[in-house]
Amino acid sequence: MFRIILFLVLIALAALGATWVADQTGTIVMSWDVWRVEATLPAFVLGVGVLVVASVLLWSIVRGLWLAPKRLRRARRERRNARGREAVTRGLLAIGQGDAAAARSHARVARRLVSRDPLTLLLHAQSAQLDGNADRAQRAFRTMAERADTRLLGLRGLFIEAQRADDRAAAVAIAEEALKVSPSSMWASQAALGYRCAAADWTGALAILDKNVASGLIDKTLYRRQRGVLLTARALELEQSDRDASRNAVMEAVKFAPTLVPAVVLASRYLGEANQMRRAMRMIETAWLAQPHPDLADAYAHVTPGDSARERLARIETLAEKTPGHPEGAMAIARAAIDASEFARARAALEPLIAAPTQRVAMLMAEIEHNEHADSGRARAWTLRAVRALHDPVWTADGYVSDHWRPVSPVTGRLDAFQWQTPLAALPSSRPALVEAGLPDQIAGEAPRVEALPPASPGGPAAAQGDVTPVVAVEPSPSGVEAEPSPSFRAQADSDKTVASDIPAVIPIVRAPDDPGVDEDQQNDGFAEENASAARQAGGLRGLLSRRST
Repeated sequence: MFRIILFLVLIALAALGATWVADQTGTIVMSWDVWRVEATLPAFVLGVGVLVVASVLLWSIVRGLWLAPKRLRRARRERRNARGREAVTRGLLAIGQGDAAAARSHARVARRLVSRDPLTLLLHAQSAQLDGNADRAQRAFRTMAERADTRLLGLRGLFIEAQRADDRAAAVAIAEEALKVSPSSMWASQAALGYRCAAADWTGALAILDKNVASGLIDKTLYRRQRGVLLTARALELEQSDRDASRNAVMEAVKFAPTLVPAVVLASRYLGEANQMRRAMRMIETAWLAQPHPDLADAYAHVTPGDSARERLARIETLAEKTPGHPEGAMAIARAAIDASEFARARAALEPLIAAPTQRVAMLMAEIEHNEHADSGRARAWTLRAVRALHDPVWTADGYVSDHWRPVSPVTGRLDAFQWQTPLAALPSSRPALVEAGLPDQIAGEAPRVEALPPASPGGPAAAQGDVTPVVAVEPSPSGVEAEPSPSFRAQADSDKTVASDIPAVIPIVRAPDDPGVDEDQQNDGFAEENASAARQAGGLRGLLSRRST
């Protein structure tokens, strides 16, 4: 609306000006040598206007002809750039689709049309990577690294190619060069940090970590956790060589990561040696409340050197009360109770876990059965149950399971990757179990309990003969049928001699490997009952006639 009003105002002003000029009287005379021009004022103004317009038109034509070659070159260049950008776009789409041939073709077109464009260099490098041509990809990334605008991108590509070639030294050198170009580069920082950790250069790793937090790459919480991990790794490395430096490092690590289990365990050990038991116990209790762990329970039990087994049991019960109902607390009590020969207390602690026991629970129950009653049958049953029981939590990182904590994942090099959890491979499966679920319970219920009886007197007949006759105590089975007696435990030396004499040096093959038959002289595995009558029964026609006669 404003433009329309302004346009009308200008038209009105122009009309008023033309009317004023037309109303003027007088004559304008121009004399030049022998030339004389006379014109009225309106005619003069009109002539001047026509002359100005003609001059402008002529100047425009001349200027257009003068700049025509430059404009043609610019138009041609713009058309080439447009075609090149289209080739780059189509090439990147082909790379995303995994079409190596199309990507290679578009890369050639883009390189011919827009060879200096950064996206063209990127397309050329990625098409080479898609083809698996490492040399061509390295040349493209090296060209990018020589340019100021694509230097960091070229270094990133060279770093990836060095990783693919398993050239660790070159990868680290490229990452450090990228850190010089851009200290805030996350991938370069992580690569340099991972290399320092893999080389056990904890001092260098701590320096890189400080630069990361100064550059704002990581927040304060992550910085404190990772610094605690690195200090713990250095303390564990110096534990045998420099205990003072190890003690200082682990104490600082606990300040940064008070719930890190290996740091707390090592720090409590040093505090126990310095007679600072209360401080060590408070430190362990803090970590236990965050994540109960068997190493914490063991450190808590032995925080005071020289305590008796019953004193350790009382201390563990106090620790377990802080997390009621947690399996780690129950297993810690059971472990301490077994050491103190309080088998009833150990059974009571494991009672809630017996319905779905883990491997540690089953092995603890086997140890209880063996130590309390010397019951080998029930101990073997619990051992067999441990084979198919649920797995306990372990230190795992990126699918890798370790028997101890590590600061860095050996798979990816990631810092603080190990977590105390059940490994993925140990999760319940939908496949049926190979061992029937009720077999160990049935064995435990039907197996006779063996009780060790006192040895014979020195003047007895057994001593006179130089031999000891095994004495057994048999309990009736639940079905009411008496089980066959089994010998009591032998002494360790006699057992070793017997086993060594029974096992031949070379076991002969008495049948073909694919024969599903059963050997007649098959040994008893300790679980199946022997059937003497079936073993003595003859086969073939003679056996058939003997069975008919009976």
